[in-house]
Amino acid sequence: MADDAEDVGIDLFQEPEGFYQPEKEPTFASHTLLSGKELNIRLVGHNPLWGHFLWNAGRTLSDYLEERAEYLIKGKSVLELGAGAGLPSIVCALSGANEVVVTDYPDAELVENLRYNVDHCNALPEQVKFAAEGYLWGAPTDELTKNLSDSSGFDVLILADLLFNHSEHAKLVKTVQLMLKKSPDSRAFVFFTPYRPWLLEKDLAFFDLARKSGFVVNKTFEKVMDKVMFEKDPGDELLRRTVYGYELTWPS
Repeated sequence: MADDAEDVGIDLFQEPEGFYQPEKEPTFASHTLLSGKELNIRLVGHNPLWGHFLWNAGRTLSDYLEERAEYLIKGKSVLELGAGAGLPSIVCALSGANEVVVTDYPDAELVENLRYNVDHCNALPEQVKFAAEGYLWGAPTDELTKNLSDSSGFDVLILADLLFNHSEHAKLVKTVQLMLKKSPDSRAFVFFTPYRPWLLEKDLAFFDLARKSGFVVNKTFEKVMDKVMFEKDPGDELLRRTVYGYELTWPS
């Protein structure tokens, strides 16, 4: 058989042309600050952890925090979990936060892309410390607190469009418990859209778990976007267009 293959010029160990799909190149998405300045955020070309999209919750939470930066962000320490491209963290860094740590799953491509966005974040205030790290929810937090001047935790936690990952809710709550500073002014912002409306109750179960874990949970925000992100997806369109916002705080 090998002789026959050689006679017709076939390499048995060479995959046919087009067997492997080419890797997708990174793309860029823009976001407009209140000042009118445009941010260009790099997204990975494709990733099974969905880092190749700039999600509605991330955009909306960025606006929410920027509008309230005077009392929510300025002088604060900020941690973002499951950040994707890290837009809310970048907005916080530009809005007067002292220390910002932006994280996602410790996948080399995701973390490198976060570091690219941090490195290309122009006009940062001189005092801000801005780091990007890989972090697995529920894991030891040494890699996060090494970037803090106060190792007791962060003033602000950002969780944007993470609740779809139902099996990881307990680990996510555990990380919030470990990293949200025990202060009446500290808060975790949880913004999400039910992209699978039939699973909304499972999304909301995160907040039941948070209450059982000692947090006070308040719904603080709701916005209907102009259009859905994925037009061909099934389920209630109004829910798929809506961003909900909640805050987790420690009891006073």
